[in-house]
Amino acid sequence: MNATPPVFHIQTFGCQMNAADSEWLARSLRARGFVEGSFENAVIHIINTCSVRDKPEQKVYSELGRIARFCKVNRRKGITVCVGGCVAQQVGPSLTRRFPQVRLLFGTDGITRAPEAIERLMESPSLRLALLDFSEGYEERFDVRLEVPGQSIAAGLGSFARTPAGAEPGRAEGEHVPPSVFVNIMQGCDNYCTYCIVPYVRGRQKSRRAEAVLHECRILLEKGAREITLLGQNVNSYGQDSGADGTPFAGLLRKVAALPGLERLRFITPHPKDIAPELIAAFADLESLCPRLHLPLQSGSDKILRAMNRRYDTARYRGVVAALRKARPDLVLSTDIIVGFPGETEEDFQDTLRIMQEIAFTASFSFIYSDRPGARAALLPDKIDRAVALERLSRLQEWQNKASDEILESMTGQDCTVLLESRSRWELVLEKDNTGEIAPDPPFFSPEHSRDSSARYEARADQTGVLPGDGEKRPYEAWQGKTPQGFIVNVNLPVKPEKNRSRQGWEGALLPVRIEAAAKHSLKGRQIGAPW
Repeated sequence: MNATPPVFHIQTFGCQMNAADSEWLARSLRARGFVEGSFENAVIHIINTCSVRDKPEQKVYSELGRIARFCKVNRRKGITVCVGGCVAQQVGPSLTRRFPQVRLLFGTDGITRAPEAIERLMESPSLRLALLDFSEGYEERFDVRLEVPGQSIAAGLGSFARTPAGAEPGRAEGEHVPPSVFVNIMQGCDNYCTYCIVPYVRGRQKSRRAEAVLHECRILLEKGAREITLLGQNVNSYGQDSGADGTPFAGLLRKVAALPGLERLRFITPHPKDIAPELIAAFADLESLCPRLHLPLQSGSDKILRAMNRRYDTARYRGVVAALRKARPDLVLSTDIIVGFPGETEEDFQDTLRIMQEIAFTASFSFIYSDRPGARAALLPDKIDRAVALERLSRLQEWQNKASDEILESMTGQDCTVLLESRSRWELVLEKDNTGEIAPDPPFFSPEHSRDSSARYEARADQTGVLPGDGEKRPYEAWQGKTPQGFIVNVNLPVKPEKNRSRQGWEGALLPVRIEAAAKHSLKGRQIGAPW
């Protein structure tokens, strides 16, 4: 590698699995001596892509065009572009012909070898590489977060992991482990929903061995993580593929929940057809399993569900929801909805609205159906006019926005525990009361989400103010975290004295909070009890 460390920049599109992949890739590159930097300073541009819908795929092409224009305008030469993820897997080498600056393509399995490939590109300016083959099983990845002094990650996993060349333990010593972390437990999908391209771009389902999952979770907890989210394309079908070690998903949940130091456990994304009684029982039995579940519905019409090959009907879905809420009365649900699937009538759409209102989802992620190359639904007749689909989507989202607002408003006055994760992106506003003193409870605002357009906004880059407390003026700062139900809460907190700092400020603290106000997508709370 050159004496001057190469600067890389990663742009991520798509699901949480893509986000977790990008975070791993960044850590791996930093461990090899690369430096993460801005778009303008990068000599290596990495785009981790999504092709589940047409819109994120088109964003990838726009981003590649933006990089090309930037290089031309600024006369930048020697820029290396790497495209990974679903679009790379789907489009393949034709992408390099359309965009000559692309020197590396890596698919969803090929990402494991991407760091080493990028090193090779830096050493050989004319080299181009493609890592698009699917692996037979789940390939373990070196992760610098899991290194412990004097021990390689591979030592804890036996034959399940290896340390790639150039990724020696300790090269990124001190890599930060946040309080909330994601752990992949599987890759790929075997369901073949007719609208979905995932099995073709992420491959068949491959479950990770339970021993490897537990090893990773254990080390992350020892290094300060307090909340773990298990990730999979259809996470609750874990263990059902031929290469699995026989551990069922509910069994894995119980093993992770038993690890010392774990406060909260989550998982995304489950499939309704694989919600087993053992999983429902886990919500009743495991205190650390958070009462929030994202359970994709896709449509409230049985006819459309059959056409989608979802392999459940609305009666099954309602039964699952009823059993889950009986096991965990405080459970809240979110979902995915596709509007305008081929053959969807107004009656089918009304069925979707009715079940959404009945179940009272806290949130929904809704999209207009789009044909995906290779997916069977692309061949279906009776495509829905886009204007009709847009109008239906607008009605659905209008209802959901109102319902979500009402749910957040209903939490005002409730007490909850918030796991603080980071400084808030909202600004801390300081205002004087009628005595001339700084008000003890400054409001928060977000330029995008504030409900009170008449409020006085005062941006402060450091988000820090001085408020009276315990007889003296003390600096305060804005922090953000989540309740067990996954609601985002912003709270003003005194800056911790150095002697009270075990991490970065309030990061990782489990804070008792009383909710005082609701914003568009989050809540504002006040700490209950002593400041520390």
